[in-house]
Amino acid sequence: MIRRLFTALGPEHDRALRRMLGLLTAAAVLQGAAFVLLVPALRELLGGAPDRAWPWVIALAVLWIGFAAVNFTATLAGFGTGANLSRDLHHRIGDKVAQLPLAWFTADRLGGLGRLATERVIAIMGVPAHLLRQLVDATVTPLVVVLAMFLFDWRLAVAMAVAAVAVGLVYRIAGRRMQAADRDADRIHADAAGRIVEFARAQPVLRAFGRTVEGHSALDAALAAQHGAGRRMLRAGIPGVVGLGFVAQAAFVVLLAMGTYLALDGSLGAAELIALLVLAARFVEPVMLIAELGGALRVAENALSEINALLATETLPEPEESRATCGVDVELDGVRLGYDGTPVLDGLSMRVPRGGMTALVGPSGAGKTTVIKLIARFFDPDAGAVRVGGVDVRELRTEDLTSLISVVFQDVYLFDGTVLDNVRVGRPDATDEEVRAAARAARVDDIAERLPGGWDAPVGEGGSRLSGGERQRISIARALLKDTPIVLLDEPTAALDAENEHALQQAVSALSRDRTVLVVAHRLNTLREADHIVVLHGGRAVEEGVHDELLARDGRYAHYWRERSRARGWRLVARA
Repeated sequence: MIRRLFTALGPEHDRALRRMLGLLTAAAVLQGAAFVLLVPALRELLGGAPDRAWPWVIALAVLWIGFAAVNFTATLAGFGTGANLSRDLHHRIGDKVAQLPLAWFTADRLGGLGRLATERVIAIMGVPAHLLRQLVDATVTPLVVVLAMFLFDWRLAVAMAVAAVAVGLVYRIAGRRMQAADRDADRIHADAAGRIVEFARAQPVLRAFGRTVEGHSALDAALAAQHGAGRRMLRAGIPGVVGLGFVAQAAFVVLLAMGTYLALDGSLGAAELIALLVLAARFVEPVMLIAELGGALRVAENALSEINALLATETLPEPEESRATCGVDVELDGVRLGYDGTPVLDGLSMRVPRGGMTALVGPSGAGKTTVIKLIARFFDPDAGAVRVGGVDVRELRTEDLTSLISVVFQDVYLFDGTVLDNVRVGRPDATDEEVRAAARAARVDDIAERLPGGWDAPVGEGGSRLSGGERQRISIARALLKDTPIVLLDEPTAALDAENEHALQQAVSALSRDRTVLVVAHRLNTLREADHIVVLHGGRAVEEGVHDELLARDGRYAHYWRERSRARGWRLVARA
């Protein structure tokens, strides 16, 4: 566990952790030595010359004062290290999460990540503050006692050593069961957390279809599994506690029986027997402590293993220095990519010319959004290359690539701040006037006028106070404020009314005059105004060209255009 703790803290905390361990070990050694001195002190006190016990009593007092001083310093260091550990672990987890590829964030991992950053970090925080001190006491002090016992009676010392080995074996066997049960419980707890969030988010759908009762079934199953996992953890932990307690008590009984036999045999004095039994009791006490701490130690070990596994997760490789780009055109060359073994892009080659608007068209599941994410390098392709300005995105540092690209997705998340704060995310150092100018271009000023408080009105967690179209307008305002040479738009007008759709199309047209714009398009107006159109089908680009040219070919694009035009004229008619 200590090795995992060093890994989790990082090399910058090695010195502080080693100092704390040194203090804890020194305190445990002083405590063990003080208990050892009880033997000669009691032997003299219970013998024929009590006056000769004074030197031992004085030495014992000096050791206890030294132990108190060192233990106080070690305790302060433990609490300080625990606080630093909690803070730094949250920072390290946050930094790591920000570097992980988007493909890592699957639904089953999100609940586990939340638990990792809360319960698991709190569990580890208690390691240096509490568990580590008790663990060192429970191992170093008995070791000192066993070694000292050889100075007084080798037979009792051997019996203690055998008992120590037995305790170690029982602890190891019980620990494996506890560790496996805790890992299983962690997986189930993460699933239950995800089900709770899912149930809360699905309330509008469940109530709309009258599934307020049946909708509980998945959550009920997850909570029942969580309850079962807790019971399994208890069943796994109790045998270890009972087993260690039994071994410890049995060891003391054996030592008592051996000591009594040796005393009756005449090879051990009564005073020495009492002193050695005091020493044996001090040997058994930490063993009982290990039995009580066993479950907590295993949970902490699992927590350290999980956090270290997260920190060791491979991120997208980056070069030391970015290659210089030449222009801002975008190219995909023979790109292949699949999700969970299902291919999405199969040798896709396409080009997004500089200084114009390219529309990406295709049926659902054709990989349009995947193309956007590949260009932004949320993950890397399985094969092929994605180039920006003639340079593979894998040869650009993240900050250099993101300085070239703005992305607007259909699913927009807003932070729990004001309208102005959420637009400013696009460029935090922008002035208020620059933020408002970008917001007006995206028609966010209409939102500010509607809300009490105007630009300083809170949008709620996730933008809960705004409609989907309003959240999307704020997202577009962010992209306008960032003012990058490449803009990637995943159907930005999908959730807007006709008036605002027209206004945003004007803004996109203005962007495309001097920028490279790639837009996933379904709206007919967007397709008609595009400078270049790429049609995806079967993971490949099957057609490329301008609107009139593609219509004349009478291929997939022409078919798509006719179907969309026909759907545009649909009306709901009341039947008599």
